[in-house]
Amino acid sequence: MPDTVLIVEDEVKLANLLSDYFKLSEYTPHMIHHGDEVIDWVKLNQPKAILLDIMLPGKNGIDLCKQIRQFSNIPILMVTAKVDEIDRLLGLELGADDYICKPFSPREVVARVKAVLRRTQNTNNNVMAFELDEDRLAANYLHKSVSLTAVEFHLLKRLADQPERIFSREHLMENIYSDHRIVNNRTIDSHIKKLRKKLADISEGKDWIQSVYGAGYRLVLD
Repeated sequence: MPDTVLIVEDEVKLANLLSDYFKLSEYTPHMIHHGDEVIDWVKLNQPKAILLDIMLPGKNGIDLCKQIRQFSNIPILMVTAKVDEIDRLLGLELGADDYICKPFSPREVVARVKAVLRRTQNTNNNVMAFELDEDRLAANYLHKSVSLTAVEFHLLKRLADQPERIFSREHLMENIYSDHRIVNNRTIDSHIKKLRKKLADISEGKDWIQSVYGAGYRLVLD
């Protein structure tokens, strides 16, 4: 089902509203209001993207996301009613592609789905042009190269291992410092700032690393 967007939402009025907006953007929406019906439908129909609410009757969105990731890389956008829950979701490493907080504009939701689809569709072509040289602690883009510090290299490697995935600052701090030293968010932000400039210098100003407000960072490929 190449243009189908699955809307998993138990608030029927909200699901209908989102469905109308996706139809206006020439997608074919399909709505499911109960968590227990999701897995079998996804396996049979393979939608283009899934908008997945966390609080559902039956299986909740967190468990559903984990199950779907066992057999599919379909883009998943998690929907939560709490801003502060996004950090917890990131910590669970569910493999979701984006996170949306209620209340939201249906138009914004459609735009976010389109953005995720653009990124995921371009990933395979673009990732091959970007390489890491661990022996030299260098990043290569086409025929240009830039030297990195050890921290910058491991930070970039973590982001590049899963392009488009959002990593929280806490996750990045825990993974790039082998001695588990205590560092704050400003330290990560400083490394990201320097890394962005170095990567931009070898790729005609391209901004590889995107800041996601309230969530963290991700490596973007479009």
